[in-house]
Amino acid sequence: MAGGWTHIPRMQAALTALGLPAGWLNVALVQLVRVVRGGEEVKMSKRSGEFVTLRDLYEETGVDAARYWFLMRRGDSHLMFDIDLAKSQTDENPVYYVQMAHARMCGIERNALAAGIALGGAPDISALSEDDVALLKTLAYFPDLVARSAEASEPHRITTWLEELARAVHAWYHKSRVIGETPAVQNARLHVARATRQVIANALALLGITAPERM
Repeated sequence: MAGGWTHIPRMQAALTALGLPAGWLNVALVQLVRVVRGGEEVKMSKRSGEFVTLRDLYEETGVDAARYWFLMRRGDSHLMFDIDLAKSQTDENPVYYVQMAHARMCGIERNALAAGIALGGAPDISALSEDDVALLKTLAYFPDLVARSAEASEPHRITTWLEELARAVHAWYHKSRVIGETPAVQNARLHVARATRQVIANALALLGITAPERM
């Protein structure tokens, strides 16, 4: 990493001499990734030609998992890529946990349609519970988060927030009944589910990750 830093000013100076504006070249240096399989680190060596390629990872874990794991950390921080965990369908796997939150919101809408319940007009705000409002406040932070993440070139801010949002969504899902409540509460919570689904889908789309409707 230290060697890389010494070359950056030279490249920037060369491009400035060629007429490009100062600061045109922005270089992000990243740490090497350590890969773990079966609880043991996979030994890699450039000298002996033993290494794990990105293609190897996404073919084994899937593109969504591989991409999400690389976006979870700052580029200049260490990343331990646990292949077994990235492949797992458990709450410990962050990408699965986030995608499941989206799928659950889709499930609420699907169940409502199956019961002949359509999303009504503007919800009655007074029908929202404290948990409903808390979840909506979390969603409301998304635009500012995207702006800050883009400004700092730090996509890991979005994955960190998505995991926090997913925890709130799963808690809300288990605690807050939607179908079968009074019409006002039912409609208000259907709107909450719709908004949550959309925000999660938007965030995953920014990261190039799919948002499954069923899992």
